[in-house]
Amino acid sequence: MPTEMYRKFEKVCAIIEKHGADPAKLIPILQEVQHEYRYLPEEVMTFVATSLGLSPAKVFGVASFYAHFALQPKGKYVVRLCDGTACHVKGSGNILSALQKRLGVDDKNQTTPDMLFTVETVSCLGACGLAPAMVINETVYGQVTPEKAVGLIEAIAKQEEDAHV
Repeated sequence: MPTEMYRKFEKVCAIIEKHGADPAKLIPILQEVQHEYRYLPEEVMTFVATSLGLSPAKVFGVASFYAHFALQPKGKYVVRLCDGTACHVKGSGNILSALQKRLGVDDKNQTTPDMLFTVETVSCLGACGLAPAMVINETVYGQVTPEKAVGLIEAIAKQEEDAHV
């Protein structure tokens, strides 16, 4: 492999090597690649396919089948708002509207231009007793109101701003 290509895909190569370049380990490989990039870039999926002796269509098929995989870049903070029955009945739609308005995103463009936030809805977070529920990265928040959701976003934005000053 040419040196410049190896440098470009150095972390991906390490992930593939860690899994013994085994095509049967495609899903764990893609999970680690996504953790590294926060999504699965097309050129990286093609590189993984070639490295594992698989067709790019096979890798893309796996990546697009599982909801866990993201094919578009996501923000540093991924906000997942539950829209399951319990959360929906308790007002998750109003929370979504407040978040989208505050961040200037919508259902089509879910990520802020500064790549700080991505807002998604999910069918269920499994936290119905906390409805309406929301997760920011790995932290679960329950009994969320539109004001509380926006407050959490503003606190994170301020923390990020202070970190860069």
